[in-house]
Amino acid sequence: MALQTGENEQALRKIVDLTRWIAIALLLLHFYAIGYSIFKSLGWYHHFIDRIMLTLQRTGIFTNELTCKFLILFFLAISLLGAKGKKDEKLKLQKPILYLFFGLIGYFISYWVWYMPASIEFRLYSYIALTSIVFLLFLTGGTLISRIIYTKMDNQDIFNQQNETFPQQEECLQNEYSINLPATYQLKNKFRKSWINIINPFRGILVLGTPGSGKTYFIIRHIITQHIQKGFSMFIYDFKFDDLTTIAYNHYLKYNTLQGGPLKFYSINFDDLSRSNRCNPLDPSSMFDITDAAESARTILLGLNREWIKRQGDFFVESPINFLTAIIWYLRNYRQGEYCTLPHVIELLQLDYDTLFSILRIEKEIEVLINPFIMAYLNDAMEQLEGQIASAKIALARLSSPQLYYILSGNDFKLDINNPHEPKIVTMGNNPQKVQIYGAVLSLYINRLVKLVNQKGKIKSSLIFDEFPTIYLNNIDSLIATARDNLVSTTLAIQDLSQLRKDYGREQSDVIMNISGNVIAGQVNGDTAKQLTERFGKIMQDRESYSLSSADTSISRSKQLESAIPASKISSLSSGEFVGMVADNPNNKINLKAFHCSIVNDHHKLEHEIQNYKKMPIIRQITPDQVNINYNQIKKDIQELAFQEIQRILNTPTLAHILIKKKDISK
Repeated sequence: MALQTGENEQALRKIVDLTRWIAIALLLLHFYAIGYSIFKSLGWYHHFIDRIMLTLQRTGIFTNELTCKFLILFFLAISLLGAKGKKDEKLKLQKPILYLFFGLIGYFISYWVWYMPASIEFRLYSYIALTSIVFLLFLTGGTLISRIIYTKMDNQDIFNQQNETFPQQEECLQNEYSINLPATYQLKNKFRKSWINIINPFRGILVLGTPGSGKTYFIIRHIITQHIQKGFSMFIYDFKFDDLTTIAYNHYLKYNTLQGGPLKFYSINFDDLSRSNRCNPLDPSSMFDITDAAESARTILLGLNREWIKRQGDFFVESPINFLTAIIWYLRNYRQGEYCTLPHVIELLQLDYDTLFSILRIEKEIEVLINPFIMAYLNDAMEQLEGQIASAKIALARLSSPQLYYILSGNDFKLDINNPHEPKIVTMGNNPQKVQIYGAVLSLYINRLVKLVNQKGKIKSSLIFDEFPTIYLNNIDSLIATARDNLVSTTLAIQDLSQLRKDYGREQSDVIMNISGNVIAGQVNGDTAKQLTERFGKIMQDRESYSLSSADTSISRSKQLESAIPASKISSLSSGEFVGMVADNPNNKINLKAFHCSIVNDHHKLEHEIQNYKKMPIIRQITPDQVNINYNQIKKDIQELAFQEIQRILNTPTLAHILIKKKDISK
């Protein structure tokens, strides 16, 4: 077969060469015929050529100049049809077209040379020169066309954007819990409208994106507004207070107050006390057993010492947690929790060891927790004792401020936001300048709130955490995994997976990443982008390659499974452009779960809406004197507690043995 193909190509080449020589020969004979009288006078003639001319004359070829030129052009065109030149990938079609155009025009208007006001010899030579030049132009143009590669690689899509597009959900799927975000996406070279349908927010929503990627403006604000509109109770951790709080409050006024809804709105921030509600995170009515106290103690200390999160289980981490647990549970049981607040815990912890250990020994339930500390004290192991307790005392001392004490010692509302009888919207604001102090207190609030929310028999609720790594929430993975049955939607906004790993550790951050059913990501880099690429899977993409030879171009086309959204594309997303995957329900399937789109916001409408936002109202007029009075009263409460309990021990013979005095150590 190969030999036969080679013979065919050789025969074709001979035919092409023959027709081209015929065209050249006819052109030369045309020149000879048109200038015969001049050539003969110069002696430029031959009898053999004359006989050929006489023979061809009978056919009528040379009777008309145009007839002869058309015939020459015909043979030349046939030769060009079979021409094959060495392919040139840089050659464009414009150049040979220009050669052909000017060659063809010049070829037929060269006749007008005969009308020049010059001698007959000059006009003949000019005609021959001009016709020869335009003939060569036409021949060159036709040859160049054979060297063009007509099937080229698509150089307009150098980043393979069109090939990496895929169909997305274009229908808006709504239910009583859903979040629906309008968007546009690209499919090949067309832009189409689509929807991001988070129809099951209870399976967890993870929002990722570097600063400025549009997490708040394009996603979180819509989660807040749509869930308020659908009657969700809500908790919002507002890292940059009062950005999210203002959005929530104004939509609360719009959708709840105006419609006579049952929700109440509360807000906590530590910078503007007049616009802040007060709430006791250690409310005794919500602490049912000592495990609640232990969980609260762990949250507050790990929130104050973030490096302890990765060292849980160490002796000098667990010891202060156990001691703080004993303090909290003691106050929980003292006078039915009259002084069970974090400020009272901090002040009680500052008592001298004789007094503190003596009054703690009254509570039998915490004896197991405090016994190691008392034995270390009695055995004069002060270095060990200070290592166990001082870390808790020093950390908690950072919270000793009148402003914090004022907020933490009040009781305007309870943290059970999804209580059917008293549903609430609660926002808590942090301050980026004081994140280490405020973050620990807010972590305690959130830990207690989550414990109360994740229970059966409550109404639907939405928990939204902006800049989630700035707080510590113990067992957040359990919340996402188990809260679905209790209609608790959890939204976590983080900038990058590495940020979460720094504060929560690799294992915890990987669990959070993997169990979130709905993932929406803006621009992220590094390992986060790679993990997302693996999550989105692969799609069938077209592949094309070609090779050049002196005779032809070889083109190879194939289909191949490649990443639907490569990590490099995720790293270069624009603001408002997001990729992700949503989860569905058994009774509401979504076939096209993955998306890569730009979320559509009505910027003019939002701008107008923001301009008309109302500020948070003043809840109460607070003076510095009132704050200081509350601060001093808490200190006085603990001093009175200590005095009364020591007196009770001294006046009760059955309790006299639990009294600890320094003089006992010297014996």
